[in-house]
Amino acid sequence: MSQTTPRIAPLQPPYAPDIAGQFDRIMRGAPPLVLFRVMAGNARAWEKFRAGNLLDRGPLSLREREIAIDRTCARTGCEYEWGVHVTTFAEAAKLTDEQVRATVRGAATEACWSEAEQALIAAVDALHERATLSETEFADLSAHHDEAKIFEIILLCGFYRTVSYLANGLALPLEGKAARFPR
Repeated sequence: MSQTTPRIAPLQPPYAPDIAGQFDRIMRGAPPLVLFRVMAGNARAWEKFRAGNLLDRGPLSLREREIAIDRTCARTGCEYEWGVHVTTFAEAAKLTDEQVRATVRGAATEACWSEAEQALIAAVDALHERATLSETEFADLSAHHDEAKIFEIILLCGFYRTVSYLANGLALPLEGKAARFPR
C-alpha cells in the first residue's frame, strides 16, 4: 500500500534562496522531487545526502552509528568494511564481543541488545531486505530515535551499502589488522 504523504513533511514553497538554488541546480528548473524536499527539511541530512559523507560527528552516538554500520556491512557480506569498523570503533563504542558477533550472526532480538538497539537493528535489517520500513518498524524506531537520528540511520545504511558494493565489487583484500567475520 502506497502512502500519499511522507512520514516527515516535505518543504513547501517558497523555499529559502539557498535551497531554491540547490533544487534548481539538481532539477535544472523542474519542480524538486518530494525526496529532495523531505531531505532538505533537515539541513544536516540534506547536506550529507548531497555530499555523501557520514563519517563526521552526527546526531547518533558512536555506539548507535557503529551498530548501524556494522550490521549493514554484515548484511551485505562486506567483511572488509565490517572488519575495519570493528577494529577501529568497537571498543570506543563499548560493543562487547557478544555484540560484535551478533552484528553478523545474531537476530535483531538478541538479548545482548537494548530495546532501542533492537529497533535500530530491525530497521537496518528491514532496509537491507526490503528497502523500506513497515509502519510498525518505523513506529518502533521512532519510539527511541528522533527525526534527525532516523534520517542518519537511513542515510548510513544506504551509504554503507554503497561502500560495501565498492569493497565487494572491487574485491578489496582484507586489511591485515582488521577483524574478521565470526565463524
